[in-house]
Amino acid sequence: MLFVVLVKQVPDTTEVEVDEETGTIIREGVPSVLNAFDEFALNEAIDLKERMDEDVEIIAVSMGPPQAKDALKKCLAIGADSAILLTDRVFAGADTWATAVTLGRAVKKIGDVDVVFAGQEASDGNTAQVGPEVAAQLGISQLTFVADIEKVDKESGHIICKKETDEGHVRIKAELPAVIACMPEPGFEPKIPNVRDIMKAKKKSLDEWTFEDLGGDEEEYGLDGSESVVIRTYSPPPKGEGIKIEEKPEIAAEKIIEFMEEEGLL
Repeated sequence: MLFVVLVKQVPDTTEVEVDEETGTIIREGVPSVLNAFDEFALNEAIDLKERMDEDVEIIAVSMGPPQAKDALKKCLAIGADSAILLTDRVFAGADTWATAVTLGRAVKKIGDVDVVFAGQEASDGNTAQVGPEVAAQLGISQLTFVADIEKVDKESGHIICKKETDEGHVRIKAELPAVIACMPEPGFEPKIPNVRDIMKAKKKSLDEWTFEDLGGDEEEYGLDGSESVVIRTYSPPPKGEGIKIEEKPEIAAEKIIEFMEEEGLL
C-alpha cells in the first residue's frame, strides 16, 4: 500500500512579519518547525504501517521554500520512506485552494495512493481547509478530526477511524482511497528520532518538484490561482493586566458588582 503524508513547515515564533503588499506571512529567515498536527498525522501513518501485514510505503510531501527541506528531513528521520518538496516561485502566495491544487496534483503524479494523511490544520493559519480541499481535488473520500485509525482493509476497500466530535468520539468508515485529516488528542507523544534514525534519513530519497513537474497553467498556482485574498494580517494587541481581587467570596462579589456598575456593565 502507499501512504502520502502532507506536511507543512510553520514559523516557530509568535512575532510574525507580514508582507504589507500581499498580506502573506514572510517565511524566509524566520525560525520554523514541522507543524504539530502534521507530525501527529505522520505518527499515525507510521503506527498503522507497523500494524499492517502487507508492505507499506510512506511518502512525505510538502509545499514551500527550499528551507522546508528541514521539515521533510525530520519526517524521514521519524520514519517516512521518502520525501518530495514542491518548491517554485510560481507556488508563492498560495491560499488554501491554490495550495490544495498544488498538493493534489503532486498526489496524482505519485499515483496509486491509498491514503493521504494530513494534519487537521496548520498553526500559522488554522483554516482546516487544505485536507478537505485536497480530497475535493482528487475526488475521493475525506475524514476530518481523526484521532485514531483502527483499520485499513484494501481487500474490502475501506478505512475505519475514530473521529472526534462535540459529543465525544464516533467510529466512521470510508471508501479507499481517502484523505484523513488528523487531530491529536491530549497527551500525544511524538516519535523522537535517535542518532541512528537521523543517519538513516540521510540515505533516503528527498526529491524536489517544480511547476514544470506538475504541469498545468501558471495562473492555477500561487497568488494568481488563489480564490481568496488576505486583506490584513496582524498580531492581536496584548491584553491588559486586569484587576485582581483578593477578598473573601462575599466581599469579592460586592466589589465585582460595584466595578461593573461603575463601568456601565450593569
